[in-house]
Amino acid sequence: MTGCERIGHGGASRIERANTLASFDAARRLQVDVIEFDVRAWRGELVLAHTLLHAGLGARLALRSALAHLARPQFDEISLHLDLKHTGSEPGVLAELRRSGLLERTLICSQLPAVVDAVRALEPAARVGISIGGPLARASHRWRDWHAQALDGLAQRRWDALMANHKLIDGALLDAVNERQGRLYAWTVNERTAIEALRALGVHGIASGDPRLFA
Repeated sequence: MTGCERIGHGGASRIERANTLASFDAARRLQVDVIEFDVRAWRGELVLAHTLLHAGLGARLALRSALAHLARPQFDEISLHLDLKHTGSEPGVLAELRRSGLLERTLICSQLPAVVDAVRALEPAARVGISIGGPLARASHRWRDWHAQALDGLAQRRWDALMANHKLIDGALLDAVNERQGRLYAWTVNERTAIEALRALGVHGIASGDPRLFA
C-alpha cells in the first residue's frame, strides 16, 4: 500500500462504539485503508476491549466473531492492525488469525516489547509493530529512552513498524524510521489540521477515531 494509510481507530470509534462490528462497518463505508482494534483475554476468551473495565462492561465481541466479520469479501481491500494489550495471548491470537485467513493482512502491535517478541518467535513471518504512548504510558512500560530503543528495534528487525503517539512525531523521527526501512504510524489524531500536518510530513499512516476527517 502506498501513500499515507487511513487507519480507523477501533473501527470508527467517534461514530460507533469502538471495537464493534458496527464501528468496523462505519470505517469501511468511510473507505479506510486499515481497521485497528484492541484484543485482550477475559475469563479464558479472547475479546475486543481496550481495558479490563471495557471487557467487564458486557456486550464483548469475541475475537473469533470479529475476524469472521472482517474476513467477509466487503473487507478484502482493508488491512488490519491488532493491538494486543498483554502477554500470554500470543498463541491464541495467531491461531485465530490463521484460522480466519487474515494473518497476512494483519500487523500485530503492542506497547509491550515482550508481546512483540513472542509473536515474532512463534510466527517469524508475522508483521509486528511497537507502540509508544505518552509520558505516563512510557513510564509504566519502562521506556527510559524510547527513541533510541524503538529505532534500535527497527534496525535489528525486532519489529517492522513504530506506532507513536502523534505528539512524539517530527521530521527527524520519520527520517530515522525510513533509514531503518521501517514504517511510522501516528495515533490517535482527531483534528483535521493535525492530520493534514502529519500527511505533509510524510508519515506512513494516521489513526483517527473519525475517518470522515481524512476526506
